[in-house]
Amino acid sequence: MSKILLVEDDHYLGIILNDQLEMNGYDVTLLRLPGETVQKLQEEPFDLVIMDKLLSGVDGTEICADIRDTEGISNTPILMMSGLDGASKICIAAGANNFIEKPFEVDSFLESIESTLSMSKNVADKKD
Repeated sequence: MSKILLVEDDHYLGIILNDQLEMNGYDVTLLRLPGETVQKLQEEPFDLVIMDKLLSGVDGTEICADIRDTEGISNTPILMMSGLDGASKICIAAGANNFIEKPFEVDSFLESIESTLSMSKNVADKKD
């Protein structure tokens, strides 16, 4: 079972995504305070981080870049999401492994998660 850190400050969207992920067999931790993402990753390992580009008080790409610059967690796979035009390129440039455009269907969301996990596993296997 993959362990996911879901960084979502929107109360209702967080609940919906959390429930969908759990119903599909993921172990999910919902983090409502985006500024605590790096600390949470340092406290416990996660197989994937999912976060929006727009979070209260901070741009998710800044958190993404912080993760990439932090020893011990820099290789954690990140799936970012946004409904903003051009956000995909910005999120990937910040270090996200994958991106999904909002709004999205649940099946597309789950496929993006599996794709991101698979990509990161293939990279890790090549390093070994």
